[in-house]
Amino acid sequence: MTAYDIAAELPPIDRLRERCKALAVLERILDGGYPYYTYTTAWGADEAALMSNGSGDEWAVVFTADGAFIRVFDHESKMTPYRDPDLELWPGLLDGLPAVFLPQLDEPAFGDGTGLDTFVATAVLWRLTGDDRWHAGAGIDFPALRGPYDDIGPDGTGLLRILLDDIVDRYVDFAEDYYERKPDRAAVEHVVASRPLTDAVVRALNPAMTLAELRDDLAALGYPPEAGQDRGPR
Repeated sequence: MTAYDIAAELPPIDRLRERCKALAVLERILDGGYPYYTYTTAWGADEAALMSNGSGDEWAVVFTADGAFIRVFDHESKMTPYRDPDLELWPGLLDGLPAVFLPQLDEPAFGDGTGLDTFVATAVLWRLTGDDRWHAGAGIDFPALRGPYDDIGPDGTGLLRILLDDIVDRYVDFAEDYYERKPDRAAVEHVVASRPLTDAVVRALNPAMTLAELRDDLAALGYPPEAGQDRGPR
């Protein structure tokens, strides 16, 4: 898996946004602590979905009026800017990046954390509104995989697989591994489909959680309002 492979499989921008919101909602229901996946509608003038595994690996999808910009950082990748004293990005990573996305390179959250805020990434993808596909820098020469069990690829873009069409099964597997509990698949599918939540759906995911506890978070995310009737997962 490389940026070119994931670019060919990622969904259109609107569907990607829905999936990112669904991940944030699922995380809020399953775990009230530090979330693995988050979504904010107040990323400056934009919106952003964020992933952090707490071990130095991150991705972000910034949704702007012009399209969407994706930044991936895999801290163990040979493509890390930290391989270079000047934090030079891997050759070709930004080749062809549209000018409207250049401000993302100055985003402090994507910086090196030293105060200089030098942009660090192991993969960058983008898609303009109206584009028919996702893009990555042209002519990138990727290093070899780290070994036979490297499932995220040389640039870390395998971390984005959760956003592909098999998101429901991938999230069930993720939650079972990460939270050591298997969420109800029908309830996960309900959220991924952006259907209004009900108490039954929430309880199917986390018996200790109620819909009332989520209302403010759902409103902040722009997730669909609750259903009029409690019909449960479908």
